[in-house]
Amino acid sequence: MRLKELPLRVTALTTAALVVLPAAVLLLLPRRPAQGLDRLLPYAALLQSFTAQPAQLPPALWQQRLGPVAAQRQWRGQRRLWWQFWGPHGDAGAYLVFPAVAGQPPLPDALPDALRVDALVVVAPSPLARQLLQEQLKLRRRAPRGLDQRCSLALQQREAVHWNGVALAQMLGPLSPLALSLQQGCLVLRSEGSALLWQGEADASTDALQAAPTPIAVPPTPDRRAPALLELRGPRLELLLRGLLSTALLRDALAQRYGLGAEQLRRLQGSPFALQLRSQAQGPYRAGLDLVVRLPGERQLWDRWLLDLSRALTDQGLASSQPAPGLTLWSREDGEAVGGWRRLGSDWLLLFLGPSPTQTPGWPEPGLDRWQLSLQPTALEATGLLPSGLPLVVQRAQRLVLQGQGAGQSALAGRLELK
Repeated sequence: MRLKELPLRVTALTTAALVVLPAAVLLLLPRRPAQGLDRLLPYAALLQSFTAQPAQLPPALWQQRLGPVAAQRQWRGQRRLWWQFWGPHGDAGAYLVFPAVAGQPPLPDALPDALRVDALVVVAPSPLARQLLQEQLKLRRRAPRGLDQRCSLALQQREAVHWNGVALAQMLGPLSPLALSLQQGCLVLRSEGSALLWQGEADASTDALQAAPTPIAVPPTPDRRAPALLELRGPRLELLLRGLLSTALLRDALAQRYGLGAEQLRRLQGSPFALQLRSQAQGPYRAGLDLVVRLPGERQLWDRWLLDLSRALTDQGLASSQPAPGLTLWSREDGEAVGGWRRLGSDWLLLFLGPSPTQTPGWPEPGLDRWQLSLQPTALEATGLLPSGLPLVVQRAQRLVLQGQGAGQSALAGRLELK
């Protein structure tokens, strides 16, 4: 080889490498299927991905947003995933999101609510919603990090759901303070027979940057025996107190009317507990509420508190009785029981609202660091106690079980038993 030929041959090889290697990389590592989803995520209170099934009819949302003809045409070209999301104003309706299909004609000009976001088509529920989203997308936002980044990847690869505190408040309504530790989260979904299963994570922070928590297993099929309408158990009562005590009005009421001050609440935060809501077949109450909690510290402290509580209830016109050893029952003037408490051993206490329970909730297992929520949505709906904002699939489910491990950051797993 002559030296003067080398530059030409090196140039040719270099040019070939610059052309062939990127093409090979693109073949081996296809473009992200939902380029643009990262930009939408910060503006979504709730965002969910679905598997496209073009052999079936287009979903109702597609027909509502595109019209029957355009929906059918665009739906036939879908191959992987599509998405829907709600903005901070959930009553405005859902946005439809799907990948733009190569070779498909553009959406008709008569559809003013559609816009392109990178490789995605976004169809807003109204012209105003489209305008607001378009203005928000002009703002420079940093790339997703931490939980947001992990969830964005999951939403682009499989069926998943992401939420923030706005969506949680809209779904749970007055119960949302009880879910302060789940203000932001992401779940990956899959089906198993008639059940919907999920695994993922949640965080009390709105900008969670920690590494992913260690996953926990999906709980087994629930026992088919008649369970409580709702049951929540965990290693720390702080899970409940953090939300309940977020308002000064409730803190003052507990301290002034029931003698449960800052010192007692501080001690109770680390106590294992079990809470259940039980149906009432007859009487003035639709349900009774039971709380079993371990009382930390000296027994005299809690005896004094129960004595103060007794005085407060007497001042409110209630009368007490002791129908069984360790049981204190409080009743109205007409004799109807409204609540009470029962000592369980040396350091456990059962507090209840409504009639005295015939069966106490199961005590939390010693050393267990995992909390579990179990409820019967259809039974709660029948009693009028189910929050109306929950997704329809949850409202119509027979049983829901959700487990979490952790405090500020939680690994989550659960199952939804459909009818």
